[in-house]
Amino acid sequence: MGGPGILVPISMFLMIFGIVYLIFSTRNRERLALIEKGVDASIFLKGTGKGFSAWKVFVVNFAFLLIGSGVGIFIALLITTYTSLNDGAVYPSIIFIMAGVGLLAGFRTAKDLDKEE
Repeated sequence: MGGPGILVPISMFLMIFGIVYLIFSTRNRERLALIEKGVDASIFLKGTGKGFSAWKVFVVNFAFLLIGSGVGIFIALLITTYTSLNDGAVYPSIIFIMAGVGLLAGFRTAKDLDKEE
């Protein structure tokens, strides 16, 4: 009835749920093990006082990834328009190269922002 088209969203949901569950359950087990050994609970609060929040790093990296992908699409369009290279090989390679350059630039920018804080 639903066919294989419904399997993709269901499997994606199950995969994301499984990853999130694994992260939270592992973190909980680690904390319980540290508490059983008598380690001070203040180590769980380390890094929350000052520093660079994770969502800012994510936003900076995601922005540079999108910029790199867009520039990659534009460069691939220019290459395929003005040369006789195969579209099937140029587009993925240039997009991935420029996305990688964008992520590298985002990493360096996030590292510089972290030094400022």
